[in-house]
Amino acid sequence: MGITELIFIPTPTVGHLVPFLEFARRLIDQDERIRVTVILMKLQGQSHLDSYVKSIGSSQPFVRFIDVPELVDKPSFGSFQSVEAFVYDFIDRNIPLVRDIVMGILSSPGVSVKGIVADFFCLPMIDVTKDATLPFYVFLTTNSGFLAMMQYLADRHSKDTSVFLRDSGEMLSIPGFVNPVPANVLPSALFIEDGYDAYVKLAILFSKAKGILVNSSFDLEPTSVNHFLNEQDYPSVYAVGPIFNPKAQPHPDQDMARRDELMKWLDGQPEGSVVFLCFGSMGRLRGDQVKEIAGGLELCQCRFLWSLRTEEVENEDPLPEGFLDRVRGRGVICGWSPQVEILAHKAVGSFVSHCGWNSIVESLWFGVPTVTWPMYAEQQLNAFMMVKELKLAVEMKLDYRVLVDELVSANEIERAIRCVMMNKDDNLVRKRVIDVSQMVRKATLNGGSSYTATAKFIQDVAGIKP
Repeated sequence: MGITELIFIPTPTVGHLVPFLEFARRLIDQDERIRVTVILMKLQGQSHLDSYVKSIGSSQPFVRFIDVPELVDKPSFGSFQSVEAFVYDFIDRNIPLVRDIVMGILSSPGVSVKGIVADFFCLPMIDVTKDATLPFYVFLTTNSGFLAMMQYLADRHSKDTSVFLRDSGEMLSIPGFVNPVPANVLPSALFIEDGYDAYVKLAILFSKAKGILVNSSFDLEPTSVNHFLNEQDYPSVYAVGPIFNPKAQPHPDQDMARRDELMKWLDGQPEGSVVFLCFGSMGRLRGDQVKEIAGGLELCQCRFLWSLRTEEVENEDPLPEGFLDRVRGRGVICGWSPQVEILAHKAVGSFVSHCGWNSIVESLWFGVPTVTWPMYAEQQLNAFMMVKELKLAVEMKLDYRVLVDELVSANEIERAIRCVMMNKDDNLVRKRVIDVSQMVRKATLNGGSSYTATAKFIQDVAGIKP
């Protein structure tokens, strides 16, 4: 059997690109006959992505990158109500440019392309396969529960196109979930007209793919993964996660001296004693909310490491007067933080998180319990799943939305942190997280469920038997 090439089309944002490229590495590590060509579209103002891609390219000789020319007719973000609608339009406009690149690759002598693997937001790229007769697979950087929601959305829309979702108290019965799902934990864009339209179009396109790869495992989400294994009229679903590299190098643009300071401070803390707070690359906090977080950290008296970037905060000095003096020695506030290394450190005992799926995967891998504080995108659904479905997190909030004028109080913050940090020996959430951590690690090893699902995908797309 010769070399098999796959064409990857990721969404050009860090949160999507990192797991996408990690999956490429995983495929090549699992079968040395695979090569990957990544077609990279360009959003404006992404110089940090360029340096990240270069660092990956130099460490992965079997992955090559082809840049898509920048759009002449660029969409204006201000023309859309939701980010999702903007991204859908951006991807749609790039289809002719990507088609030209794909056809060029296919006409190259000696190249044996077996399939296209596109990110969830890049589902409109299935249009490319009209000319390039290749199987089209979707890589979903999030979980199987999200896919179940998308399947439900497509079914619901097919039965009544006039039905519009409301951010209400309605409880939805979604196949693949054990519990009824409150409408108010669905992604914010579903309650905005153009966001809802974009989601419905993507949900319908899922069913047209040859297969769907999800960044999760049977061991983590048995109910929803089983649901798809038993679906006859839906594409094959491969639970290949968690897609995550615990040995990944820090981003080359980051402050390594500051990283060394943080790790040295953690080295001096007792095992499992530090609460780590980080709200993702797009987290935005009002100044009065920052004050409440500071108040909660003072009340609970735990050691803490708080990643608070100045660009996250509306006013320049939101911390309460004298706060830094009062917490000196037991707490550190930093800007950027090396999240993976921090979660891997034995001193870290819990993680107050925005519940982005990449962050959840990292915390589960290292056996660190999460306190849920979702902000945007599908994070509310992730929080609901972690607390109610999987019982792997402590609830602070499930339906918080960063653009809504809601204030989480210092007392709520204190209560949630105490809940996860106290009574560690008989804390059921902590025990379950440690058990699942061991299970998901084994899932990625030879013979594990995710390793086997990846081998099945390789066999299906390329005809390569393990």
